[in-house]
Amino acid sequence: MKSGELNSYGVQEITELISKNIDAVLLVDEPENKYRTIIKKGFFQKFLKEEGEYKELIEELWFHLNESQKKITEDYHVFIPTFGKFEGKYSKKLKLSFDGNSKVHVIQMTVYPLGDERYMFLMDDLDNSEYIQEYLTTDKVSTIQNTYLFSMYIDLVQNTTSSISITEISDDTVHSSISYTEWRMMIVNMIGEDDQSLFLERTDPEYLKKNFAPGRTSSFDCLMQNLEGKYIWVKLIFSRAKTTNEDDYRFVFMVQNIHENSVELFNELTKYEELALMDSLTEVYNHGRMETEIINALYSKKKFGTSIFLMMLDIDYFKHVNDTYGHSVGDDTLRVFVDIICDCIDEKDTTVGRWGGEEFVIVVYETNREKVLEIAERIRKNVEETIFPVVGQVTCSIGVTEMKADDTSEKAFCRMDKAMYKAKNEGRNCIRELYTCEESDD
Repeated sequence: MKSGELNSYGVQEITELISKNIDAVLLVDEPENKYRTIIKKGFFQKFLKEEGEYKELIEELWFHLNESQKKITEDYHVFIPTFGKFEGKYSKKLKLSFDGNSKVHVIQMTVYPLGDERYMFLMDDLDNSEYIQEYLTTDKVSTIQNTYLFSMYIDLVQNTTSSISITEISDDTVHSSISYTEWRMMIVNMIGEDDQSLFLERTDPEYLKKNFAPGRTSSFDCLMQNLEGKYIWVKLIFSRAKTTNEDDYRFVFMVQNIHENSVELFNELTKYEELALMDSLTEVYNHGRMETEIINALYSKKKFGTSIFLMMLDIDYFKHVNDTYGHSVGDDTLRVFVDIICDCIDEKDTTVGRWGGEEFVIVVYETNREKVLEIAERIRKNVEETIFPVVGQVTCSIGVTEMKADDTSEKAFCRMDKAMYKAKNEGRNCIRELYTCEESDD
């Protein structure tokens, strides 16, 4: 357009200018789930079909991770219909790529309603120079907000959601025509199964109205499926708008990615929990942990009928080792003894722990009497044949019993303990069994 030519342009000339300068024009029929491409140039020649399904178009435009064509997990496609309805004019920027091409195209899209849920889409592929200034600005913001995966505005009275921002999809606010109650029941399927009941309780409109004074913020942590289909730890944050109207129930809702910090914390807690449950000398479970193991084993026996055997092992004449060679050598003897036990039960469903002093307990799951006695004999024989540092030959006595459905943990332990003392009284370096209360009372 040359200077002074403004008055020479009418509707036809403007239409021609639009046709010449707009990269893509589409007509959409949402009720019929159809779109037709009127104009397509450049990038859009490959990206757009001549005709196609509208839901498929919405998926191509929105339902991929920001700055890539990597698809969002199928579970989130339940939201596709809510992204394709527009009540008025709508404009946003999209980042698109095509057919594995690494180049990202920044698209300016404007939607014009034509009535009866029909729309005209105008789209332009922005030049990098057109976008660079805005990119430099938003990049600073994204460094602050990159931990927030999702945010939206909620009006409980109107039962609406608005200003939805999904940073993994787009830097811009995403259009979606969905009520709060609809959103809540859709998103619960993305929450970890163990956390779903808590999510439904905390997001219930009546709960929010009752528990949030104006200006109050609260949060809770849970597992949530991200757009790639992986469960990550997130913090769900609700903040009620601070207004003077007590009946104005407007909230900001945000999902913050806390996965890395949470995993690191859980790993640290697990490490310290393990340390608290381990015997520091022999690095097997300690007395308290084995008491819990026996109680849990009995629960498994009563509820599921699991076959469970208990073994108690005691090093013969261990007091003589400490008195003759000192406690340092005694400690080394215990460590070697535990190594032998662990080698003998490798790949078995067993739990080993130090009961105290030179006594050790083994819980063996899902086995039978013959196999348990094979394990016990293997331990006894390997201990007998091992030359221990400084002290030379050492032997052990082993007591075996099977858990019964009508046992208490005290009764089962007592039987195992008496079986071990029976081995002591009958010559040591042997295995003895007690399977009934009558036997244990002898």
